[in-house]
Amino acid sequence: MIKNRFFWIVAFICIVIDQITKYWVWQNFELNESWPLWSGVFHLTYVRNTGAAFSLFSEDGSWLRWLSLLVSLALMAMAWFGPHLPLWDQLGYGFILGGAVGNGIDRFLLGYVVDFFDFRLISFPVFNVADVCINVGIACLFIAIFRKPHAENGQRTPGAERSRGRGE
Repeated sequence: MIKNRFFWIVAFICIVIDQITKYWVWQNFELNESWPLWSGVFHLTYVRNTGAAFSLFSEDGSWLRWLSLLVSLALMAMAWFGPHLPLWDQLGYGFILGGAVGNGIDRFLLGYVVDFFDFRLISFPVFNVADVCINVGIACLFIAIFRKPHAENGQRTPGAERSRGRGE
């Protein structure tokens, strides 16, 4: 049996969906072309992001490929060599790994990240499936924090995760 299997399953699914959607956009859109799905609210718009989230560091974001590789390797090592993680931790870290690998693939192969979800109603920066996965992962980790039992003094109880199930 694979340790932390939900971590690996979620990461794999995120990477596949992210890369399929980016490939579809890359094949069907011209750069900066936009298709309104709900005019003025939500469009699909093909942009290239050479920076991090919200195009931060876009002048020289080449170091981001190495950061995504380092984060990905660290998460994989944690899941492989570390303890059995509770379910919400596995989901959270799996989503984050999927997003980091998805955007990392773009950075290594293309030198930029393909973004296409364009919420115009609130003037939000254009993003992609990998970005959604990272944010869902962070939300899962917040849920994991609040689900861990605490002793009466407010400290986490030792072995509490094991007593709740290993989340395999």
